[in-house]
Amino acid sequence: MRERGYDAALVDELLLRLTAEKLLNDERYLANFIAYRAARGQGPLRVRAQLRGKGLIGEPVEQALEAFPDWIAALNQARRKKFGALPPANYQQRMREARFLGYRGFTSTQIRTALGSAVDLDE
Repeated sequence: MRERGYDAALVDELLLRLTAEKLLNDERYLANFIAYRAARGQGPLRVRAQLRGKGLIGEPVEQALEAFPDWIAALNQARRKKFGALPPANYQQRMREARFLGYRGFTSTQIRTALGSAVDLDE
């Protein structure tokens, strides 16, 4: 609002009032942002990058990402939506799914957990 020419003192007062009335809460915003993105099949790496793009970095972001209850469930949901309920039939299919999940922002550990330890993402 300051960038748009509003009085800085008025903006500061407004932010303090909104925070005091619990209408503005950074932790709640982070939790909702992460839950929404995870429900859309995005992993923690991608969500962290999106938050960084919005100027949100640091310990609160890391705590909110760690507090998300189940990244593996989000990964499995994204995998099932793209590839179906059956597990990958062969190594080539497993690697295709692993690449997709990596692009979606899931960590290699999460992908190995979901697809099996035979996936080598470091190649």
